[in-house]
Amino acid sequence: MADMQVDERGFPDAGDPPKTGRWKLIGPGIVAAATGVGAGDLVATLIAGSRFGYSLLWAAVIGCIVKIALAEGSARYHLATGSTMLEGWKSLGKWTSWYFGIYIMIWGFVYGATAMSATALPLAALFPVLPLWAWAMISGLVCAVFVAMNKYQMFENAMKLLIGFMFVVVVGVAIMVVPNIGKALTGLVPTLPEGSIIYTLGLIGGVGGTITMASYGYWVNAKGWRTPAWVGIMRLDNRVAYIVTGIFVIAMLIIGAELLYTAQITLSSGDRGLLDLDEVLRERFGSFVSVMFLLGFFATSVSSILGVWHGVSLLFADFVHNVRGKTGPREDLEKSTAFRFYLFWLTIPPMALLWFGRPFLLVVIYGALGAFFMPFLALTLIWLLNSSRVPKEWRSGWLSNGLLGVAALLFIVLCVNEVVGLVAG
Repeated sequence: MADMQVDERGFPDAGDPPKTGRWKLIGPGIVAAATGVGAGDLVATLIAGSRFGYSLLWAAVIGCIVKIALAEGSARYHLATGSTMLEGWKSLGKWTSWYFGIYIMIWGFVYGATAMSATALPLAALFPVLPLWAWAMISGLVCAVFVAMNKYQMFENAMKLLIGFMFVVVVGVAIMVVPNIGKALTGLVPTLPEGSIIYTLGLIGGVGGTITMASYGYWVNAKGWRTPAWVGIMRLDNRVAYIVTGIFVIAMLIIGAELLYTAQITLSSGDRGLLDLDEVLRERFGSFVSVMFLLGFFATSVSSILGVWHGVSLLFADFVHNVRGKTGPREDLEKSTAFRFYLFWLTIPPMALLWFGRPFLLVVIYGALGAFFMPFLALTLIWLLNSSRVPKEWRSGWLSNGLLGVAALLFIVLCVNEVVGLVAG
């Protein structure tokens, strides 16, 4: 993209897509996929593999297909209309702004502490010279400074390096544990072992992104893709990214099935489960593999921080733009005061939670609002992409509507389960 043009406002504008070399343009989808796969997702996939072997492999495949549909719908709205998801939501009524505004503030506060802690775990294991909370703070601050000081292309390049490294490490470990190809193929046939329903829903709905899926359209625009002519490139970019994510998730399931299921090893829940896995890898393959895995763990966690710090800050900046009632061209969101404020919000206030833990009421509100976001995204995409807001040729067809409908139904079930769990807890 060395010949990147700018539009009349100075925004990146790639012009029309090239006839050849389209694979070289892939990037925003990789950013979205890398952001969406965090340490918690890896543990959830490992635990599913450790409890049910290969039986839920089909769920991981379906999950990637669902995420392809959601991300494609989000970016297609941007490219087909020349507006953004926040503008689309605003057009559905003020209730969307109230919901999103409350959600993004609470989500950012709690997620900031969670993400920094996850990134600190492998650093503290590799370099025990500092306590966990110090590594957490350093991780958050360094990522915030990097995002604040660099434009999109540098950010994308860093994300590609991180996902490339973690992909090689995880797939390499999956090969080392010698997967049972026959059993893996039988896992592509949908089955529901006893007690597996929640793990199945989690595999389909949980791995590959939540709020950051709404950021994909913003990353597509930041790349300079701004017109419907780029829809084909966007679809290629999106599919490649989530196929890579699918391979990544399947590799984690294989590790869980071969390394943990056969030996009946139980992992801790949450991010610390990856430290348990590291101990197993150290015993079986030695310290070199253990160190490489911890570095892959770090790459996974820090890519989620960078992606959220950049992508959700873009969402917040556009939210502020719309709340102020501005119409027409948006300011350069990466340079806006709102963007930098949300970077601060993700980084500094959550550090208090590193010291004092998460207040119970805040956790309940965070869980409840978060449970509603993916149904909100799926249902509003169906609404927007079948309305007159989108030119007729770019509205959803039967396949897109079908996949978005399946996603909406799935996330509603997950939402109900989450809310029931919160009430019961």
